[in-house]
This record gives sequence, structure tokens and C-alpha cells, in this order.
Amino acid sequence: MNKDNKEKNPGAGEEQAGNLIKELGLISTGADFDSDVQYINIIGSVEGHNVLPAENKSTKYEHLIPQLIAVEENPKLKGLLMVLNTVGGDVEAGLALAEMIATLSKPTVSLVLGGGHSIGIPLAVATDYSFIAQTATMTLHPIRTTGLVITSETTFDYMRKTQDRVIDFIERHSKAKRSSIVSLMNCNDNMSNDVGTILFGAEAVKEGIIDEVGGVSHAIKELRKRIEKNN
Repeated sequence: MNKDNKEKNPGAGEEQAGNLIKELGLISTGADFDSDVQYINIIGSVEGHNVLPAENKSTKYEHLIPQLIAVEENPKLKGLLMVLNTVGGDVEAGLALAEMIATLSKPTVSLVLGGGHSIGIPLAVATDYSFIAQTATMTLHPIRTTGLVITSETTFDYMRKTQDRVIDFIERHSKAKRSSIVSLMNCNDNMSNDVGTILFGAEAVKEGIIDEVGGVSHAIKELRKRIEKNN
């Protein structure tokens, strides 16, 4: 939008910024908020190849891919702060995003607020440093599937391999030991109607999955420190 259009319609910039926040959870760095950091929210379910029902709060992975590429390509962007409150979602989409985040050359920090469950765990640990709010939770559980399942050894073998991909990623990008991750995933006395483990803020840090308990100011301070060191 050019200057003349802005003068004729002064509310257009605010409307554009509002649309970006509504659709992508992205603060517009070109309107009212100017920053050298990309802020990305992962909220609700991570939507992958299948479109979720309209009543589901979701984060579409195809919306996040260009934002992540922008972190790497845009010289004005110096780092990434990712905020998560997710129940999990599509495993392949979540791992694809996690791999992208992990391979960015610029400093990255994540903050788990509310929850960082299921495939949200690889996303949280993909950054250079991770925080979790004191009251936030994370759930580790075995890979699940829905719909038609062919009960053949090949199907089960694929699911085991998919679960290994998730475990391997968490192990590589956190301080958690593989044996501990597997044990927590397959625990059957922690959740009343499911297999797995719910970890609260400090417990996730104790297990080595998340680096530190903290909030917004801690995450931004850590990211700024890493950006300064990187320059």
C-alpha cells in the first residue's frame, strides 16, 4: 500500500495487521510493529495434509513454511521466537516444521505456554533454547492413527519407524535420554485413560526435554543475547 492510499484510508494498515494476526498468528513487522525478530505462534492442532473441521483451532503448516524461510532469507530478521500452546496434530507436518526450525542458521528460542503436547514436543525442542511456563504441561505418548488400519506387520512396522523418528528428534535436540523418552511414552500408570506421561513445567526441565522454566521476558532476553552474540 502506497503513502497516498494510507492517507486516504488511515485504518487500512491496522486492518491488514489484524488480518495477519487472525489468519497466521503473525505480528506484521511492516505496519504498527517493527522488529528484527520473527514471532510465530503454534496454537491448537497442527494441521497437515488433511483439513480439520472449522470448529477446530488449528495452525496450518503451509502457513508457517514461508515464515520460517523468511527468517533464513530476510536480512532484516535476526532471530525467531516461537510460542506454543498446542495439543499436537499431524506427525509428518510437525516433524517437517521441526526440521526446518532446527536447521535455521539464525538464533531461535521457543516458549511453551499452556501446553506443548504430542508432536508439539519436537517443535518445542527444535529451537536453540527452550522455555516452559511453570503451569504449562507436555504429554508424551506413542504414535496414534485414525481411520482405516490394515492389520499387517508392514503397517505396524511403519508406525514403529515413525515413532522412532519422533524419539530420535527429541533425543538429538534436547538433553533427555532415549531410555527416559521411551519410558515416559509407554507409561501406563500416569494417565487414567491413556498410555503416556503428562509433565508439568519443572518436570519437563528435570527430564531434560526443556531447558528452563520461564516466561515471555525470559525467552526474549535469551533470544536477544543470542542475536547479539551471533552478530
